[in-house]
Amino acid sequence: MARSFCGRRRFLRGLVVGASAGFVAARSGRAAPVANSPVTYEAFGAVGDGKNDDLPAIVAAHAYANPRGLPVHSRPDATYHLGRRAFTAVISTDTDWSTSRFIVDDTNVENHRVSLFAVRSLLEPISLAISQLQRDQRQLDIAPTRDCWVRVENNHTRVYIRRGLNQNSGTPQRDCFILRRDGSIEGDIDGNYAIVTKVETQPIDDHPLVLKGGIFTTTANRLRPEKGNNYWARNISISRSRTTVVGLTHHIVGEGEFGHPYRGFLDTSRCADVTLLDCFVTGHKTYSTIGSAGEPVSMGTYDLTANDVVNFTLRGCRMDNICDTSRWGVTGTNFCKNILLEDCTLSRMDTHQGVSGTYTIRRCTLGHAGLNAIGRGVLTIEDSTLNGRALLSLRQDYGSTWEGNVVIRNCRWVPGCGRAIQPYLLNANNDGQHDFGYPCYMPREITIDGLAIDDRHAPEGYQGPFLFSDPDGTKPESASRPFRYRLTEKVTLRGVSIASGHPFRISPDAAFTAHVKLLSL
Repeated sequence: MARSFCGRRRFLRGLVVGASAGFVAARSGRAAPVANSPVTYEAFGAVGDGKNDDLPAIVAAHAYANPRGLPVHSRPDATYHLGRRAFTAVISTDTDWSTSRFIVDDTNVENHRVSLFAVRSLLEPISLAISQLQRDQRQLDIAPTRDCWVRVENNHTRVYIRRGLNQNSGTPQRDCFILRRDGSIEGDIDGNYAIVTKVETQPIDDHPLVLKGGIFTTTANRLRPEKGNNYWARNISISRSRTTVVGLTHHIVGEGEFGHPYRGFLDTSRCADVTLLDCFVTGHKTYSTIGSAGEPVSMGTYDLTANDVVNFTLRGCRMDNICDTSRWGVTGTNFCKNILLEDCTLSRMDTHQGVSGTYTIRRCTLGHAGLNAIGRGVLTIEDSTLNGRALLSLRQDYGSTWEGNVVIRNCRWVPGCGRAIQPYLLNANNDGQHDFGYPCYMPREITIDGLAIDDRHAPEGYQGPFLFSDPDGTKPESASRPFRYRLTEKVTLRGVSIASGHPFRISPDAAFTAHVKLLSL
């Protein structure tokens, strides 16, 4: 019988829900897996020639391995074509893709919203009753049988009410955290919850899962966007806590004049303790659409995303062309707790709708789209080179808020990747006219201890870099500000060098300049 998994809908449905190994092997003419050995895709009929659709066999291999706790190994010299069908291979055991190649052709697919792989826990969600929470609460009177990732929501309160061309009515107030067996909470609770209307709880596995290797090449979709963002998946989604992805590579080819955005090839959500280690990613071409305000806007399209994740780490992750402004910034996150970047080279790091706890950039190089932040806690940038127009940008569409302190230590800043621009070290703007759903703050204290600014390529008439843009807007001080922006109180400078030789200025806003207490040591 010819090897084909696409001929019969009933058979394919059986693969998706997890057909037995014997049945699949018999249909494919392949030998069944060997007991207690790593499961292979070839045992379930994968060819690995880059032409035949191997995704159904891959789905079946993982469906066999998952309940038996068996690892999965691909063939190192194989090229697996993942086809156009809307199937998802669920990964719940260690998987080694080695040097295998995977082809993702998005020019003609059955359902672009479906992930190709989903890394999930086999543990069933459990039910917990949480009626209220207080800001920074550290303990609950609950003792779960194992550590859990928890997400709470209050749909009576709206936060992150976005302003600008992508304006919206916000999202329900929400928090994620780890609840330990003794009832202790890891992950700062950001607000007060007089009522909790929804609780999601996922137990955390005792053992880690490792996903290793794999060289993926996506031929991008070329569809003309209309209004709004029609996000694509066709990716690897990760929702299992204690997961590490090691050495995965993702390339993008075939981008044309048009294209729909992607939400992240490595897309992590609703879990805790996830590390991406030594992965290679690619920036997507920037396309435009019509935003919610009826005006053209650029579409955010990512290769790395994280949403509702506690303890998210990028270590040794890298990409090419970090100063190519035709490419959208590679990383975007929302509602995370404790983010760490170490030894990475990426075009951008962005906490889109907030991070709390610690946000640390260490020994990294960030490109043209720079470092963006919204949130609360301690933001530390150390031993790093940044190339953004600002060294740190607090997103204006969410109120330019960072409630806490910023520490910059032993860093180098090349404004705009060396282009002739006016540098503003901290880009922030909030005129107090918009309700974002929360009070907005500039960093309370900013400490700069060792910073070299390479501003040799400056515009005509340049007189030196500014510490700040115009934080509270161009309106006069007497203007009504019903949602007043709380300004920085103290800036400490030590060991700052400026290549142009011009002095460091505070802000083009004289009133704000008079407000800030500046200590030069």
